[in-house]
Amino acid sequence: MEYSLIIFDADGTLRYCTVEGQPCPNRAGEWELYPDVIKKLAPFDWTHPGEESGVGYGIASNQGGVGVGYFSEDTAMQLLEDTFREAFGFSPAEGTIKMCPHVPHTGCGCRKPDPAMLNNLMKLYGEPAERVLFVGDRDADRNAALNAGCDFQWASEFFNRDPE
Repeated sequence: MEYSLIIFDADGTLRYCTVEGQPCPNRAGEWELYPDVIKKLAPFDWTHPGEESGVGYGIASNQGGVGVGYFSEDTAMQLLEDTFREAFGFSPAEGTIKMCPHVPHTGCGCRKPDPAMLNNLMKLYGEPAERVLFVGDRDADRNAALNAGCDFQWASEFFNRDPE
């Protein structure tokens, strides 16, 4: 299946935290891309919202550390934008990075496995769910894709890496 939009989770999919015992980065210098990310993403003809050809892109990431006060929403967005730039080799278009800054179990409606972030990216690109792939590493990611009606692929499979 050829997809017109591929959405990625961030932590555990594109990047990993370099601070032992900490699941997600809280500041610059606390993350690295997985070694296979740039090589896998480079061949794609990525397109920005509103362009006619190529494959759309996006990031949809739960950032619960914001809600518990580990870092600010601005810091979380900057870390995601930095991750995107390093992984894709260009700056993300406005609106292509979605995050949920809320703590788990608050019923916010945007936290995966709820599909709001994926739905917003599909709407931004004008793509139907059947032409969208979401790549992630957790059951919440898989369930968000299921809830949005789009396909899902495990990060280990998409990037041809050993599952953790």
